[in-house]
Amino acid sequence: MSARSAGGRGAAVPALFSEPWQGQGVPSEGHGALDEGHGTSYKEHGALEGGRRVPGEGHGAPGEGQGVLDAGHGVQDEGEGLPEGWGVPDEERLARAALTRLVEPGDQAVGRWLRRMGPVALWRALTGKAKPPPGATGDRLAGCALRAAGLDPVADLALIARCGGRFICPGDLDWPGQLDDLGDARPVGLWVRGPAGLRMWALRSVAVVGARACSDYGTHVAATLGAGLAERGWVVVSGAAHGVDGAAHRGALAAGGATIAVLASGVDVPYPRGHAELIERIAEQGLVLAELPPGAHPTRPRFVLRNRVIAALTRGTVVVEAQFRSGSLVTARRAQQLGRSTMGVPGPVTSGLSAGVHELLRGEAVLVTDAAEVAELIGGIGDLAPERRGPLVERDLLDPVTARVLEALSARGGNDLREVARESGTGCDDALGRLHELLALGFVERHGDRWELVRPVSPGDGARRGDPPNRGNRVKGLRR
Repeated sequence: MSARSAGGRGAAVPALFSEPWQGQGVPSEGHGALDEGHGTSYKEHGALEGGRRVPGEGHGAPGEGQGVLDAGHGVQDEGEGLPEGWGVPDEERLARAALTRLVEPGDQAVGRWLRRMGPVALWRALTGKAKPPPGATGDRLAGCALRAAGLDPVADLALIARCGGRFICPGDLDWPGQLDDLGDARPVGLWVRGPAGLRMWALRSVAVVGARACSDYGTHVAATLGAGLAERGWVVVSGAAHGVDGAAHRGALAAGGATIAVLASGVDVPYPRGHAELIERIAEQGLVLAELPPGAHPTRPRFVLRNRVIAALTRGTVVVEAQFRSGSLVTARRAQQLGRSTMGVPGPVTSGLSAGVHELLRGEAVLVTDAAEVAELIGGIGDLAPERRGPLVERDLLDPVTARVLEALSARGGNDLREVARESGTGCDDALGRLHELLALGFVERHGDRWELVRPVSPGDGARRGDPPNRGNRVKGLRR
């Protein structure tokens, strides 16, 4: 790392990035790197402090007096440096930022090289400044050379700071450790917009994903799940797409809850464009994150690769409506591979939109119908969904023998005592005692020697307020 200038007010650009960027001049030491066209000073007292990322408000966002990349000035941090372990060195952060523009997300070959060589050495190897990585093909190196022509990680970091965001890397305090479960497919780094701390939010998060062209049923279920999970303190994670994703985000926002959008583009490129306002709301109230650098646009493969981040970041994935070839099933199956809970909401068996979910449910996924059941599956001890049971009627409260005596009565004309005893399998004395209990409870009535069920009371029978309840008819009617 370069040392600070003599006055201690400026910072030199790390040696790795001190050479000209394809004809763009780099200012001399002590002034920071100048991004031509922006006039932004990149200073060690700016976005990086003493080789460590300076978190703001305890969650890694640049904060007042903590060194924001301020256009043309570069706010300096007059305070003391943070303890060791709060971030990664400047050179590594810049190298990882450069790699997010140089390589595609989820490239396991890059992940292996990164693990063995480190980000700085890998960046130099892929851009021709050092020996190529082992196994790198000529086509890959040629592609990296084309992308390296316009590479400027300093400008990318300045741009994300002006958007109110930040770039976090493995080793930062705000890095979610569960992403490490992806192994060599782990993100190189994450570009993040939003005021909250990603690591803490991700600890209690659940993904809600599904079809883009969903039905009204899917929209309703997704919005209800998003709101219900938010009310229970869960962070709702999705991809900000049309259909189920958008409904889940809106449900969480409407409940005043927390939500995270994982994009397949740069965090400053809202996609789909129709969700630009929604994504902006999420950036203000929650978090928007992406593996791709600012300005990057989505492609079909990037959507699929984005899904692995959603699966790894959360404690479980719920699928609401999905066809057989839905990207939501990719998310769910990746969650299964990572040992996360996988859930599905059933739909009509005649609907193609539910075919993928039903196929998932035939495997290792668990059927859920509401937020309480999701929380029970992925939550801690005590997060139990309410017991589901049908309506309780008076007959359910009778003891078994009394219920048997009640069932022995004919629905037409009633029975005498001996018939009731025979049909219920009890003695006459016991049957008589049970019949008097049923009489007191309003289930039966006595006419001479015969016992009959209480007759139904219909609206046309002249029933008045204050009449005794017609328990007998309701119980017998339900049985028959």
